[in-house]
Formats: sequence, C-alpha cells, structure tokens
Amino acid sequence: MAAIELTDIDLRFTLRKATRLSLKEYVLNGMFLNRLNPKLSVQALRGLNLAVKDGDRVGVIGHNGAGKSTLLKLIAGVYPPTRGQMRVEGRICSLFDITLGFEPDATGRENIAFRAYLQGETPKTLQSKLDDVEQFCELGQFLDTPVRYYSAGMSIRLAFSIATVSEPEILLIDEVLSVGDMAFQLKAQRRMRNLMASASLMVMVSHDLSSVQAMCNKAIWLEKGQIVMSGSAAEVVAAYQHSAAVPVAA
Repeated sequence: MAAIELTDIDLRFTLRKATRLSLKEYVLNGMFLNRLNPKLSVQALRGLNLAVKDGDRVGVIGHNGAGKSTLLKLIAGVYPPTRGQMRVEGRICSLFDITLGFEPDATGRENIAFRAYLQGETPKTLQSKLDDVEQFCELGQFLDTPVRYYSAGMSIRLAFSIATVSEPEILLIDEVLSVGDMAFQLKAQRRMRNLMASASLMVMVSHDLSSVQAMCNKAIWLEKGQIVMSGSAAEVVAAYQHSAAVPVAA
C-alpha cells in the first residue's frame, strides 16, 4: 500500500551570503571565514503534519513562495527534513523539473535509459516500455542525436514521455505541464489523466483552483511553509478563495 506520513516536519536551508573576498582577506582571515561570510538560515517548511493514503488525491494551494514545490521535493526525497519523521511508501513518479539531469552529450535514446533507471526501471522492465517512449515523444531520428542539440520543446517532450511511462503508486505533480504543439498537448493530457487514475495516491501543486476541486478529494493550504488549513478540496479552496479574493475559474 502506498502512503505518505509527515510528522512535525521542519525543513531549513542554510546559505552563505554572497560576499567577494580578496585573496589577502582569505589568507589572513581564513580561520574567521564564518565571520566574513556569515551563514543565512531560511525556514522553508515548519511543523508539517500530513497523512495521505491509498485513494487520496491531494491538492496543494497557496501563494507563490508558500513552500508548495518544496513540499513535493521533500516527499520525493530531493530534500531531507531538518526535523521530524517522514514515511513514504510506494513507487514515486515526480513530474517537476522533468528535464533536470539530462546528459547533454548523450543521445535521446541513451537518456531514456539513464532517466528510466533513476525512476526505478531495470533493463528488463525498460525493454517492454522502450517502444512506448519512442513513439509517444515523436522525435524519430532525433533520438540518435545528442540532447544538447534539442530545442526546449523537444527536451520536454522526451522527458515527459520517459517520466510518464512508469507505473507509479505515488504521483507528484507540480503545476500543469505544457509540452509541444497542440496535438502533442492533447496526447499529454490524455496520458496524464490515465496516470492520475492508475496511481494509488496523488499530490498535486496548482494555482488552478477549479482543477484542484475537480481532480482532488482533499487539499492543503500552505502559507510561509506552514499548513493553514487541510480538509476536503471544496472546503479548503473556498476558504483560500475567500481569504485571497481569488475567483474560481468557470
């Protein structure tokens, strides 16, 4: 069974203030580097408690900078929590930063293998899905061309085709993807609907409140890295709409 449990989760980023140091300053004051280049601490998520089980479709809403995408990356394992307990069980498909990690000097066909293995596929399981990826992305002979020569649209189409060929138990989506021309977008939307239907559970970040209401049975409202409200999608969206005075699109 797929499940996500977050208990008292904090996520803090530690950064250094960008400061130029001359070679003389570095040599003379290297042992006091922390004083010359102080650390900055950013609290990205604070005190999160969340339980998602089989069958749940959870929408994550909030203003820009509220921590929505950060939450998805925490669940995906990109960021380890600073404090608290996290349990994530199930195969994950993450649809955010989907072109991240492409090897530019490798061909499209080689990148299919690289990315698929990162998603948990094996040479045996990938073999049965290879034709699907190649046909869906519609790149033809360009699959034998290094990715560095791809347009942005071609790269996204390939990445989307690879990411969605898996059979995830947990589906993580950051906003609606726009891939390729109109005909390809229609294909992508159909695949997304099938993927959403087949996943055991889904967590989706979106500014489109009507999509959250239509696709999700639950929702959480984030502000400044904290959960302001959680509950049914209709209730949370209504409260957020009232607070932010944002009309729901028809």
